[in-house]
Amino acid sequence: MNVDRQAIRSILVIKLRGIGDVLLSTIVSKNLRLGFPDARIEYLTEPPSAEVLWGNPFLNDIVVFDRATMSGIALINQIRQRSYSMIIDLFGNPRTALLTRLSGAPIRVGFRFRWRTYAYNVVVTPRGALVHNTQFNLDALEAIGVAIQDRNVYFQITPDDETYVDRILEEAGISGRFIVALNMSGGWYTKRWGLDRFAELADRLVDLYGASVILTWGPGQIEEARYVQAKMRNKAVLPPETTLKQLGALMKRCSFLVSNDSGPMHIAAAVGTPVVAIYGPTSPDLQGPFGKGHVIVRNEGLSCLGCNLTKCPIGHPCMLGLSVDAVMKGVESLIENNVIAIDKRAT
Repeated sequence: MNVDRQAIRSILVIKLRGIGDVLLSTIVSKNLRLGFPDARIEYLTEPPSAEVLWGNPFLNDIVVFDRATMSGIALINQIRQRSYSMIIDLFGNPRTALLTRLSGAPIRVGFRFRWRTYAYNVVVTPRGALVHNTQFNLDALEAIGVAIQDRNVYFQITPDDETYVDRILEEAGISGRFIVALNMSGGWYTKRWGLDRFAELADRLVDLYGASVILTWGPGQIEEARYVQAKMRNKAVLPPETTLKQLGALMKRCSFLVSNDSGPMHIAAAVGTPVVAIYGPTSPDLQGPFGKGHVIVRNEGLSCLGCNLTKCPIGHPCMLGLSVDAVMKGVESLIENNVIAIDKRAT
């Protein structure tokens, strides 16, 4: 369907929940701006994912739905009052489908998910099991005739973020060194490789490469990072609390990141830092780090890889059976493929 560009005065894009999912959806932002240069373009998301969108040059505003302070009815009223010309629902759960249907927008774009199809008058065939999440989002734009001219995700970092990180590295005595970040987090326990393995991996990175290791952490994760730090034979840097943008600036200073499938992994990829990504229940073909230079490590040979289960009924073999040696091979491949210089001054 080709929409009347002149009739589109304002657009709302809906993408709730996860940091990584929202970040990958920003691939639509510049394409929308190029397709509708005069329209007001806004994004609806939730905290803390709203921070992902801060500073995006192609958006006019960010609408934040905080379930703790706003009811669903209040959100519907707010969206109706904004009188959008078009809503693009990239999330497609029952709540966002109902919101889209009741929004009053003349054009309502969404995916063919069961009964939710009836919320939309531009219905997109979902390919979430066939294409990477970025292309899944772009499919919604192609359904309304928007040419895809840009295939980048957007995560803006400010000079203040860079300055904050420079101070962290200087105080830790590792500014300008060969720095490797480890991210132990993951939204589901089934996506987490294990803290003891990360500690052993960190020691190997120090012993073999003279790396300065940074253990990243977010809300509710400080004790896990401290555990890994305490288990190590070598020293590791535990940075102070950071915002998502400061975390991105920190990732940008690192030669590479080793990470479970998580929001920080996608942030690293977005700022151009190569990733050794550890996968099990999710599929790297569909939700992998976006861009070039990354290496995927999995416990190959398991028939259950990519199961998408948040609880494992068979003992979590995808992670528990994945050795430190296997992840180190991924590290070696990434260093070789990206021609990363090793700084032996840190030894």
